[in-house]
Parts: sequence; structure tokens; C-alpha cells
Amino acid sequence: MTKTGLTLGPVLFNWSPDRLRDFYARIADEAEVDRVHLGEVVCGKRQPFTDGIWPELIERLQAAGKEVVLSTLALPYNPRERASVLDFCKAGELAEINDLTALPTVAGKPFLVGPFVNVYNEGAARFLAGRGATGICLPVELPIASVSVIAAALPEVEFELFAFGRLPLALSGRCYHARLHGLHKDGCQFVCDRDPDGLPVDTLDGQQFLAINGIQTLSNGVEAFCPTPVELAELGVRRLRLSPHTVDMVAVSRLYRALLDGRAGRAETLAAVKLLGLPGDLVDGFTRGQPGSARVEMA
Repeated sequence: MTKTGLTLGPVLFNWSPDRLRDFYARIADEAEVDRVHLGEVVCGKRQPFTDGIWPELIERLQAAGKEVVLSTLALPYNPRERASVLDFCKAGELAEINDLTALPTVAGKPFLVGPFVNVYNEGAARFLAGRGATGICLPVELPIASVSVIAAALPEVEFELFAFGRLPLALSGRCYHARLHGLHKDGCQFVCDRDPDGLPVDTLDGQQFLAINGIQTLSNGVEAFCPTPVELAELGVRRLRLSPHTVDMVAVSRLYRALLDGRAGRAETLAAVKLLGLPGDLVDGFTRGQPGSARVEMA
């Protein structure tokens, strides 16, 4: 059986350059992932703070034997942000597009497709594969029953599933963090940096509901999809994605690597993940065709 790949997705939150340097240094040296995504995906206003650190991080990660992918913005809305997407796609590293406006730049050469692109059927996947997509991280809402149909139709494409982290659900033209603090988006003061795992949002009657991250809406719960190697092979999925949070991501990577290698079972893995001080309850409803907030069945 082919070894299942393990990806560390891009940091979705507003982390400082120093925090990112420290984080990726440890990922390079200790994490059991074979692919690492770099880049600002959520908010173009954050880009100037981190653009300068990516070259050194690329070098550090590649020296440690990790494959590096540059992930592009999911909602570029002005000329500067669209230009940054083009720059990432032309940088020489494998690029992951998260918005179809980047397609003309990468078409004809290998590229990846991120979970922000709506690939909900085999026709959409075939369209992208025909333009050079070699791997697709499918949208987080898809149940595994749909995943298996799409993967079976394109066995030449490496399909990836979002397996750990708060689920990226939507992006808006408005900034929720700025609004919460009585600020406008253009003068947001980057207050989203106060919530490095996103800010939980409750309903009016006090129920845990969602989380916000600048212009992004995420799940309140933390996805913990823990399939066995046999289940993944039957699905046709060859890679899982871990989304960075402030918890010990090296520990998370080791737990998932042991699961994917058959050295640990699902219940054992979930129990260990639950002890890591996560920002929300474990959920996996979308994969089972249920509401995404449905909690993981531990047994």
C-alpha cells in the first residue's frame, strides 16, 4: 500500500513574523509531515508583514527535506493583491491556487488546488486537472461518499482531505474582527492578531457556534478526521492536511503519522489529540454527511 502523504497547510491566522519563524523552525526539525504550505491565504492586508520571511523559511524547510508549496490568497480584491498571487505562482515553487483568478498564470504547468476552490464533483476536478492540477484538497463540506466518487473518476490526481483544525468555511468582503472592535476594515489595526486561533462566536443563547479570523468564518469545533489506511485507500485519497494552530503541531503530526502508518488506531489517536488543549471540541460531521458541528464519536 502506498504511504499516505501528510501536509501542513498554510497558517490561516495573523501570526507575527517572529512567531512564524519559530513555528516553522520546529516544523522543519521535528514534524512528521512531508509537505509544508507557506503564504498568506486569508487577508491581503497582512501580506506586507510576512512577505519578507518566506524565502528564508523555504530554504530552511527544504534543507530539512520538506516539500514546500506556496499558497495564494483565496479572495484577492485589489490590484496589489492580484499581483501578489501572480508573483507567488511565478516564484518557482509549486503553487496552490485558492481562487480561480490565478488559473491563467498556472495553467499548463503543475499546480495544486486548495480547499477554498469549489470542487464539488468530478467535472470540476477534471476541468482543473486538464489545465495542470496534479493535486486537489477538496472542500471541507464534502462527505466521504462524494469524495470517493470524485477520486474514482480521476485516479491520476492526488486528492487530499482536510483532517485537522478549525474548518475554513467562508470569506467576506467585511472584517469581523474590525467590526467587533469598533473599527473599519481599512483601519483595522490588525486586531485579529489578538486571537491566534481565531475568536470563538456564541449564539445569543450562549451556544458555541463559529469562530472568526479577520474576514474569515471558521468552525468553532476542531475537525479531527482520523481514517485508517485501508479506509483512505478505499476512498482513493492519498494525502491528509493538518491546519496550523497554537497547539503542539509536532505532536499532532506524529499522531497522524502513526495513524496513517497503521501504528495507532482511530480511538487511540482521537484520545491523544483531545488532550492537546484544542480551541474547540472535536468534530467530523461533514465527512459523515451530517452537520459539520457534529461531534466526533470517540469509540
